[in-house]
Amino acid sequence: MTRHEPVRSIARFADLKTLYAEMTATPEFQAAFGDPLPLSIIEPADEPGEHGMPDELAAQADSAGVIATLFDLFADTRLEPLAAEIAWGFVNSFHFVAGKLERREDSLADEIGVLARNPEGGEVYNRELEEKQLLCQSTAEQRLAIETMRDYAAEMYRAMSGWPWSPARGSRASRTSTASQIAAVDFLRARQLELRDRHNPKGPIVIFSGPAVWHDVDLLWERLDLVREQIPHMILITTAQRAGADLIAEKWAAQRKVQTVRFNLMGSGMKAAFSRNRKLRDLNPVMAVLCEGSGVQANLYEELDAAGVPIHAFRKSDQAPDKGMPVRSLAGGRRRERRRAAAVAA
Repeated sequence: MTRHEPVRSIARFADLKTLYAEMTATPEFQAAFGDPLPLSIIEPADEPGEHGMPDELAAQADSAGVIATLFDLFADTRLEPLAAEIAWGFVNSFHFVAGKLERREDSLADEIGVLARNPEGGEVYNRELEEKQLLCQSTAEQRLAIETMRDYAAEMYRAMSGWPWSPARGSRASRTSTASQIAAVDFLRARQLELRDRHNPKGPIVIFSGPAVWHDVDLLWERLDLVREQIPHMILITTAQRAGADLIAEKWAAQRKVQTVRFNLMGSGMKAAFSRNRKLRDLNPVMAVLCEGSGVQANLYEELDAAGVPIHAFRKSDQAPDKGMPVRSLAGGRRRERRRAAAVAA
């Protein structure tokens, strides 16, 4: 049965701000529900279609309302001691479904990575790659919506029961809340796998490397945006410079919520740098963005170019002279020279 809320009235103009805030979804729900993909795939093997999302304000209100209703229903009755237990189960249902969607999303990202690393060309290959990308994006959209509802329901559970909600097993690591609860077993496993995962991240890999001195932020952000359009679930791996081009790329990744791995040097001297370049090549990246720098970066260009990795490369002279000048078009341009890091992206 649909529950109808009483119509609110206000007596002062100043109360409009408060009333509007009560009738507006929070930024988390606006982000998860307010701007869905034009096309999505609800279930694997379905055809893409125009499927809407629940209203963000209704989703937020009902996420908390279902928990509050249980406590209200059982209050002052012999069932009151069971309210928290049943409400916990409702929140855990959101958590269970979110975990299932996350595993499906990871699996699809792996499949996309395999396809991207082994291009075959042709209409069948392109259609399969496009459909898997759309299915992965659709799954990520579903997962974010369910996580957002879980986190809001968990907050209502805490408010009503006095205890923070936590899952029966595993971890709750929210993408929409600053709070996260990490199970001890997950923490220990993460410590053990940290070094390995640094060299074997999941998803299609894009390598980024540039010098410690680079001032044209717009030039790099524009190209990274284009790369992300082609590879939505990319993993960005930088050469871990704490300034210049690498720092610009890492700030871009943080803004766009792209997973980033800082591939530090293991050791010192030129030998260690060239060894790192070979390890980056062996990660089988699907693309690279390189800026003109030292001989080490020229060597990285040669390693990736020899491996057949598509490279977007920039000379220092490609930068705009100052911030007041617009970034010039990168379409077309000069043909980049083979096996040279100081080359211009096609």
